[in-house]
Amino acid sequence: MSTPFANFQYGIYLDGAVNGKRPQHPMAWDALEREATERLAPGPRGYLNGGSGTEDTMRENLDAFRRRRIVPRMLRDVETRSLERTVLNTAMPAPLLIAPIGVQSIVHPQGELATARAAASTGLTMIASTASSYTMEAIAEAGDGATPEDQTTSPRWYQLYWPRGRELARSLVERAEAAGYQAIVVTLDTWLLGWRPRDLQEAYLPFLESVGIANYLSDPVFRSTLEKTPEEDPMAAVGQFVGVFSNPSVTWDDLAYLRECTSLPIVLKGILSPDDAREAVARGMDGIIVSNHGGRQVDGAIGALDALPGIVDAAGAELTVLFDSGVRCGADVFKALALGARAVCVGRPVMWGLAVGGEDGARLVLQSLLAELDLTLALSGLAHVDQIGRAALTPLH
Repeated sequence: MSTPFANFQYGIYLDGAVNGKRPQHPMAWDALEREATERLAPGPRGYLNGGSGTEDTMRENLDAFRRRRIVPRMLRDVETRSLERTVLNTAMPAPLLIAPIGVQSIVHPQGELATARAAASTGLTMIASTASSYTMEAIAEAGDGATPEDQTTSPRWYQLYWPRGRELARSLVERAEAAGYQAIVVTLDTWLLGWRPRDLQEAYLPFLESVGIANYLSDPVFRSTLEKTPEEDPMAAVGQFVGVFSNPSVTWDDLAYLRECTSLPIVLKGILSPDDAREAVARGMDGIIVSNHGGRQVDGAIGALDALPGIVDAAGAELTVLFDSGVRCGADVFKALALGARAVCVGRPVMWGLAVGGEDGARLVLQSLLAELDLTLALSGLAHVDQIGRAALTPLH
């Protein structure tokens, strides 16, 4: 049994008592968000923190967590605990992943490389975005270089924005498999960008500044479509990227082609309807992520946590259900697990940590989430993550 993650907090107290040291970065989630926001320029700030339209969906994501309260149970043996879980053949020290977030270099120069190292050092799985600032191979190498001594590779999944042109999609997937990624996550809700007033106000789209397109510029299929190399004519490469980045014509039938491209588990991200969960089962998918893209796509959409229970019921035992959108703390992770998620993805808080402290800041966020989840588990009277269920929650009236 591994050392309880909750011991992280005692390490902080001990360092204060013995050495007079305090954490260099905010420990409260709202304070961390404020400091990160203050450090970022207006464009990156809005891109990271903003949502679509009136940002109603983004608020609803947060409110959905507040409407559900944990009901702790007493006098249960919780001295020895475990958060370990295997999700789609990936062994995890806790059912917590880093959500796929692109263009991380707008938050910190090291971007995804720093996040990969932070994830690897904690043993958590990072989902690397197609829209990363660095290539998927460089991210994999960074993670592998930061793994504990008893591991040879860092756990990692790859997120695919399905492009125009099947051969480009195949090339990206095959590169991911060759680089040691253990699952393919296909984002379904971003064929077009949502109406994002904060980004529009700053006229800010990082891709047009050649940020977040490293996987394309390094791809042989993409490069073969260019008259000149990206190094010779970078703006032409950006223009070509804009033309192929997304493919609104993709349908359920196209998933059969993706299955031909890889033997890895395929996870569909952006599911909010029980009917779509049933369709994913019928199409032989391995998993889904219940997500509304953090409130960045459809304004007025259902809160992701509100959608979760019905989707879990529809999926049954035939589909692994993960969750994303609105997660801000360890208690939120607990609540999503209680409603049936097999694992939970966290996004913005990790980016806030990256913004204030680079790799160390991102690691602090991950360690804090793990410690808080471990403590919430124990203080709720549970000793293993598999014991978390709907009975642990009650609605707020």
